[in-house]
Amino acid sequence: MAFTVNQGAKIYWDEVGEGTAVLLITGLGFPSGAWHRTRPALSKKYRTIVLDNRGVGRSDKPAGPYSIALMASDAAAVLDAAGVENAHVFGISMGGMITQELALQYPKRVRSLILGCTAAGGPQAVRSEPEATQMLMARSNMAPEEAARAALPFIYHPATPQKLIEEDLEIRKPWFPSQEAYKAQLQGILAWESYSRLPQIHSPTLVIHGESDRLVPAGNGKLIAEKIPGAKLVVLPHASHIFTTDQPEEAHRAILEFLASQPTA
Repeated sequence: MAFTVNQGAKIYWDEVGEGTAVLLITGLGFPSGAWHRTRPALSKKYRTIVLDNRGVGRSDKPAGPYSIALMASDAAAVLDAAGVENAHVFGISMGGMITQELALQYPKRVRSLILGCTAAGGPQAVRSEPEATQMLMARSNMAPEEAARAALPFIYHPATPQKLIEEDLEIRKPWFPSQEAYKAQLQGILAWESYSRLPQIHSPTLVIHGESDRLVPAGNGKLIAEKIPGAKLVVLPHASHIFTTDQPEEAHRAILEFLASQPTA
């Protein structure tokens, strides 16, 4: 357990495992503990580093909004604190946006990118169904657990056992974000776009998406993969937004194969 300070906020991070560093960045309102299914699979071979984005978990919760660029600078500060010159970076949802920004602003810090269930923002993004957008906005005025449960139909595949969903919620429950922090992150998402800048990313890239993602439709993954030179796209059947719970074995297989294909030096 450790902290670093960046632009007025104390940012929580920790590490598990040894080897080449893999930085894991979570999505809107999610704490670092949400990697509980993926981190064990990666830490057998890699030094996994996680952080709580500002506004969630053990990190500070200053007044917002939190821009994606600001949260990318938090991630870079964590790499500094960990003494890591460069890392593979795996971001999910908003974390995938932060990962894109990290690669654009700090290209030498990024060995490769894994962009999970994310988008490039802006007018080119493939929009979610109106109900999903309404849910995102309505959550900002809900009590924390009510807000978490309101999102469930949009982020898990219908066939995913409720037991696994409840396990995820139990991990997140101590760290559900406040309304203010949720809004601060959401404002950052809504104000951000990378579409026109994606061709500037030259790090090896894996784009991975659940086929039936109702929150960030899979067309966004295809769009990103087409714009980043040489990017590989994996679309997981029977998986929605939280594909690491819907289809963990298939997701982890694709991720580990991609990481294993990268140069070690």
